[in-house]
Amino acid sequence: MARIAVVFHSGYGHTLRMAQAVAQGANADLVPIDADGNLPGGGWDTLNGADAIIFGSPTYMANVSWQFKKFADASSKQWFAQAWKDKLAGGFTNSAGLNGDKLATINSMFALAMQHGMIWVSQGLMPANTKGSTRRDVNNLVSYSGAMAQSPSDGGADDMHSGDLETARLFGRRIADVAAKFQA
Repeated sequence: MARIAVVFHSGYGHTLRMAQAVAQGANADLVPIDADGNLPGGGWDTLNGADAIIFGSPTYMANVSWQFKKFADASSKQWFAQAWKDKLAGGFTNSAGLNGDKLATINSMFALAMQHGMIWVSQGLMPANTKGSTRRDVNNLVSYSGAMAQSPSDGGADDMHSGDLETARLFGRRIADVAAKFQA
């Protein structure tokens, strides 16, 4: 079985809830980035030992949070040693807006993965983009690059849309399935 880690920052609990859904789908270890942008003890070891790393951050001002960026910059030691080369990678994000420039956040994670020589895994889900589609449907925000969620700005993590959380879970499952193929 592939070892998968979900490294993420969550400012208000929404991205944490999404990370939990991704981790459930991937049977992955959670590696939270704290409010100061640091990993918990053993966090770097977990990432270095993983076959796949899934990145997560809220979208703030059309990019990852500064805490996630601090983590990304701190990964330069792994970059220099090519420690993550050929590991699988993917990313997810959440913001209050339906668009909210979430793609810019996913692209930032993609660029980080490419700097490390990682192999990016797409969402792999068909869109829910018909007249009958609702926010309860999987991939209702129609992302192919990574999982995206939208949370009302006046709501807590418990107010997240079930379709977004299921999209996150399925994204984790996809990465686990691809990782299993790479191990075969």
